[in-house]
Amino acid sequence: MQNEASLWIYNVLQNSGIAMMFYSGDTDGAIPTYGSKQWLAKLNRKVTEAWRPWYTDGQVSGFVEKYDGVQFVTVKGVGHMAPQWARQPVTDMITHWIHGEPF
Repeated sequence: MQNEASLWIYNVLQNSGIAMMFYSGDTDGAIPTYGSKQWLAKLNRKVTEAWRPWYTDGQVSGFVEKYDGVQFVTVKGVGHMAPQWARQPVTDMITHWIHGEPF
């Protein structure tokens, strides 16, 4: 077990100007959203956009919170296989993120 694990790479990527998104299925028992939020808190990044829902076709697809240099996104009702079980929401999420569009 490592104290820093992969935390160091986020600073390297941010300093390189690379956009980052961290997403999590909100029913993931192996890597729960609560644990992901605790891990992200260790980055000590300023919250630039408060926790809010995001939508696909008028339905809540999860929640998003933006930090300085990192977006954290949850996908509603799925585990860590989110792309397999929530295809349209995950496709929309990634497409909007790549194009720098709000979702």
